[in-house]
Amino acid sequence: MKRLTLKIAVAICLFCTMASVTPADRPNILFCISDDQSYWHTGANGDQVIETPAFDRVAREGIRFTHAFCDAPTCGPSRSAILTGQHIWRLEEAGNIHSTLPAHFATYPAILEEQGYITGFTGKGWSPGRLEAGGRTENPAGKEYTRYQLQTPKRGISNKDYASNFSDFLEQRPNDTPFCFWLGTHEPHRGFQQGAGLAAGKEISKVTVPESLPDTSLVRSDILDYYTEVEHFDKMVERALNLLEQLGELDNTIVVVTSDHGMPFPRAKASLYDTGTRVPLAIRWGSGIQSPGRVSDAFVNLSDLAPTFIEMASLAPPAEMTGRSLLDILQNGSSKRKPARDHALIAMERHDGCRKGGKGYPCRALRTSKFLYIMNHEPSRWPSGSPDASVCARAIPYGEIDTSPTKTLMMKDSADKHHQKLHQLAFGLRPAEELYDLASDPWQMKNVASNPKYSVDLTRLRNRLAKRLKETNDPRQTGGVVLWDYYPYYGTRKNRDWKVDPPPSLPFKN
Repeated sequence: MKRLTLKIAVAICLFCTMASVTPADRPNILFCISDDQSYWHTGANGDQVIETPAFDRVAREGIRFTHAFCDAPTCGPSRSAILTGQHIWRLEEAGNIHSTLPAHFATYPAILEEQGYITGFTGKGWSPGRLEAGGRTENPAGKEYTRYQLQTPKRGISNKDYASNFSDFLEQRPNDTPFCFWLGTHEPHRGFQQGAGLAAGKEISKVTVPESLPDTSLVRSDILDYYTEVEHFDKMVERALNLLEQLGELDNTIVVVTSDHGMPFPRAKASLYDTGTRVPLAIRWGSGIQSPGRVSDAFVNLSDLAPTFIEMASLAPPAEMTGRSLLDILQNGSSKRKPARDHALIAMERHDGCRKGGKGYPCRALRTSKFLYIMNHEPSRWPSGSPDASVCARAIPYGEIDTSPTKTLMMKDSADKHHQKLHQLAFGLRPAEELYDLASDPWQMKNVASNPKYSVDLTRLRNRLAKRLKETNDPRQTGGVVLWDYYPYYGTRKNRDWKVDPPPSLPFKN
């Protein structure tokens, strides 16, 4: 009944708007998404080492956002939020990685396809997980295009020729049919070819190392290796832009360039700090963007993109979408007379199953221009995974963090107090509440939640987050049934003895 009601609501919503839709009202959509890239790592966002001419062009000819945040710093949930336009706590199993995206959740590609768009994707669409378990037979990003491959220039880079597969998609498109294509690379997800950045001639001395990481030559080199994979993504975007320009389709195409979450380093990916959640975002749309070249400081969640795409096609977004269309900012240059875009909501449930019984690390965050407030629901659990590898599905210590030279260095014992501090911040237990004053602490290194000076701010932000979570029906806030610790885990397990604890009333098989 729930699924039928949802389908009826979507159908009514589409019927009420389709009469006004004409081909001219339906721009193409090219959505380009990297895998694990933090906000700072583009030329347009200020990095002096990395080379990202495609992102920089989209920003220069469109609009660049300085406060874009993923809905969750983990692949599957972030992509589910992007596709559905909803926060992850509304998406049942899809709130976990290595799960599924139940078919009763409407996605923007499916809505557009019903209105005559042709949809497709290459590379990493919705992933990772098992779609069949949720009742889907096709990736919600669209039909997959995989025909073309290339010689991999470095170990760790996929042999998928993403740009050529986009070209293949366009060649098969019926004439004058608007398209919605998802170009998702596997880069810069680990692993990297160690030393690739230095071999490419990049200057190690110019690397900006986040304060949460040790500033050593090893870490700087690891960051350079990550840069080379970001650049691979950018080159694919550049080729796609050039193709659209050659076909005369560029100005009638909404081009979005972003990432699913932050960089694959300790205290970044799989954490609610900015290094894990703040992402690059630039949008180009020919004359559809007023005063191109603008920079917007408005707060954006990536779940805002689904209603944006739907509205751009002159359709009304389904009521269940919690994302807010960005059309007012793109076309009018402001959001006057509308609620302020002054915060982002971020969350995480189970990442990679690296605690006994498959338990996650449930947390929620409210990010404003002045503060980051984090609420940790289970502070007795290891936030980065247990140090005991035997209770991790990946069979590695602190398994929520990908294996890397930087992680290996940070796990080593040291008498150095600064090293010990960074180790604790990356791997140690965290309190129930965290508060960071961004004016004095932009890298979020000093938790001031217990400082009496911030008691008023703490109470205000705590109440504001609770209100927003209640408004959007987070069961952890409303007292509803909470099942994320018990949903099946469909990831590959190196630890074959690991399993999810089933709740008594739901005998899941894992």
